[in-house]
Amino acid sequence: MKEFKVRKGLLASLFVTAGILAACGGGEEEASQSKEEKVTVDIFQFKVEFKDQFEDVVELYEKENPDVNIDITTVGGGEDYGAALRSRFASGNEPAIFNIGGPQDVADWKEKLTDLSDTKAAGAALDGTLDGVTVEKEVLGLPYNQEGYGFVYNTRLFEEAGIDPASITDFASLEKAVKTLDSKKEELGLEAVFALPGKEAWVTGLHLSNTFLAPEFNHNVLDTFAADKVEFKYGDAFKKILDLQNDYSAQPSVSLDYSQQVEELFSLERVAIIQQGNWVYGSIAGIDQELADSGVGMMPIPVDGYEEGGLPVGVPMYWGVNSAKDEKVVEASKEFMDWLYTSDAGKKAVVEDFKFIPAYEGYDTSKITDPMSKAIYDASEAGETIGWVFMGYPTGWGEGEVGASIQKYLSDEASWEEVIESAKKAWETNRSK
Repeated sequence: MKEFKVRKGLLASLFVTAGILAACGGGEEEASQSKEEKVTVDIFQFKVEFKDQFEDVVELYEKENPDVNIDITTVGGGEDYGAALRSRFASGNEPAIFNIGGPQDVADWKEKLTDLSDTKAAGAALDGTLDGVTVEKEVLGLPYNQEGYGFVYNTRLFEEAGIDPASITDFASLEKAVKTLDSKKEELGLEAVFALPGKEAWVTGLHLSNTFLAPEFNHNVLDTFAADKVEFKYGDAFKKILDLQNDYSAQPSVSLDYSQQVEELFSLERVAIIQQGNWVYGSIAGIDQELADSGVGMMPIPVDGYEEGGLPVGVPMYWGVNSAKDEKVVEASKEFMDWLYTSDAGKKAVVEDFKFIPAYEGYDTSKITDPMSKAIYDASEAGETIGWVFMGYPTGWGEGEVGASIQKYLSDEASWEEVIESAKKAWETNRSK
């Protein structure tokens, strides 16, 4: 497990005689007492994409608030944040601030979550963004941001292949575009049309499955959380999109990871389309700034047989504050969250440095500059989105069941029927507990 931490200087203990203290007028004693009163807030968070920028903002906050010390540990990317978080709590080294994903996580961690209803951030949260973390009027989490995903594509390659992205409105038109790109791989310099990261169970088991289960659950995460069973009404459409990606993907897809997909293949223009979200902007920009700023677009993943599709948009994670911590630590944690999302300096960092789509009121959204985030924001404003229901899946079901079974399917170790039946049984078993 990779851990990245922000550490400050060590506190020095001064052992001096009473006579020296008297001679110095007690100045050193006062300084020591001041340092002892400093509050330390440990943050355990998952988003590797903004780790460096987050650390820079924390330094700014500490300069403005010298009585607070913030330590950050980031676990994400290829690591399982949920497992790492459980391990961290089991060790007794509990963080003050940690991440939860929605109603299922709220149920799992409720005894460790502070009511954040009285925070400025909760008051500024956009309508609907707190629904999944509110229990009996208690707000138990604060949204990171809004994110969206779909098929991220290379606009230059589409233009050179003679494909108008606006013409892709359903599975048939997507399949036609993919076959056109495939027929022109050599002249376009492509290794493949897609890069399907089958190694990443979250891509298939959470994000891709969400696209086909959201219509079944009315795009509502609370309906999903309350459901005793899953039917996979759009299971055939799910299979079509998975097969299309795999059949035209760089291979072997089952061992392809996020870094290879985004950095080695898409950012170097060796593939034309990837299933990802606006969070990949920083990775692409780190390799090709021009491509990131003006050479990518995003389109919805079509659900065959469902006409009301759009980009899946939602809150990726929430900040929870550990209720088991000392009152001073809890208050310092809440104050930091308020500063991050409601102060002028914090809001500037959220949009301009983190490249977040804000989930709070009072932001200058004209500062949203990268094309993927703009597409998501515009789709959200126009109401052309579908819900993020995977936060209401049973604990571990998305990655541990669906994602793992899809890996077997991609390896020809399981049929699609076996993937669906296994997922149905696992859902019902979990909900019946």
